[in-house]
Amino acid sequence: MSKNSILNKKSLTFLENYLNNAAPTGYEWEGQKLWMDYLKPYVDEFITDTYGTAVGVINPDAKFKVVIEGHADEISWYVNYITDNGLIHVIRNGGSDHMIAASKRVNIHTKNGIVKGVFGWPAIHTRDKSNEEHPKIENITIDVGCTTKEEVEKLGVHVGCVITYPDEFFVLNNDKFVCRALDNRMGGFMIAEVARLLKENKQELDFGLYITNSVQEEIGLRGAEMISQTIKPNVAIVTDVTHDTTTPMIDKKKEGDTKIGAGPVISYAPAIQNKLREMIIDTAENKKIPFQRMAASRATGTDTDAFAYSNGGVASALISLPLRYMHTTVEMVHRDDVENVIKLIYESLLQIKNGETFSYFD
Repeated sequence: MSKNSILNKKSLTFLENYLNNAAPTGYEWEGQKLWMDYLKPYVDEFITDTYGTAVGVINPDAKFKVVIEGHADEISWYVNYITDNGLIHVIRNGGSDHMIAASKRVNIHTKNGIVKGVFGWPAIHTRDKSNEEHPKIENITIDVGCTTKEEVEKLGVHVGCVITYPDEFFVLNNDKFVCRALDNRMGGFMIAEVARLLKENKQELDFGLYITNSVQEEIGLRGAEMISQTIKPNVAIVTDVTHDTTTPMIDKKKEGDTKIGAGPVISYAPAIQNKLREMIIDTAENKKIPFQRMAASRATGTDTDAFAYSNGGVASALISLPLRYMHTTVEMVHRDDVENVIKLIYESLLQIKNGETFSYFD
């Protein structure tokens, strides 16, 4: 670890445990408990809601409220149909990728605990090379080692059980973090680190800060939609992941030009409040934090949209972490970008003044 790193051993231990824990959409609470336990020394109190969003609050009595936000859920599958010969067909819970499923191991979550399984795929020798079928939602199946439907059910597996991949955290070439569900548990990690730095650096904010880890982003920003009505914030700075477009088969003319290692990505979109965004850019330039730019056509596709359009309009901005191989089990980010997103959110918060409206008409 470099001497100037803001990540310490405790941070990285938490990150690994947090990533390795499964938190599929709709089942986020065990991960939220880990997150809250880590965050507890750095906040004054917690808010939780019916569906599992967790919020650490600093200065809970302040009337002016600022949110920093990531989302806690990971994509997954549901058991949808069990065949008479004991194979399991699935449907998506979020944007799970059928193309990567074949030959992957899986964990099926049941009341009796984890049942192991595999997405089977026919051997290359047996496939018609002139008309080769590719993995698709209709032809991928999970094998749990059973030969009848009844045998599967005896294991505790039934329609509606949620399914995750067991792939765990590791580091490539010293500075690339790799795991499933970096989208967007890295966001929860980064906002928790902002809270830690505020506490350790004895920074006193003159507003309420709501460190928000929302649920159910992957199926339509639902957790943010709910918690925005509870908090009723004045400002929201959201962090999520975005694509590294330098990888093969991505069209920069369509997806823009962003890459890991080149800094946080600041978005331009209708939901982004321009004055807030320019304040963040000014902060990056003044603090010499590298950053990249990205344009979204109609919507950011992140929780930013849910906060921006809530409560009559909330000044919102998006600071993204560039990521390779999104919605696979080998999502990859650069450690420098992680640190720079943390720094940019932290330094931006220090620029916000109690009562700031970011009005275009002042």
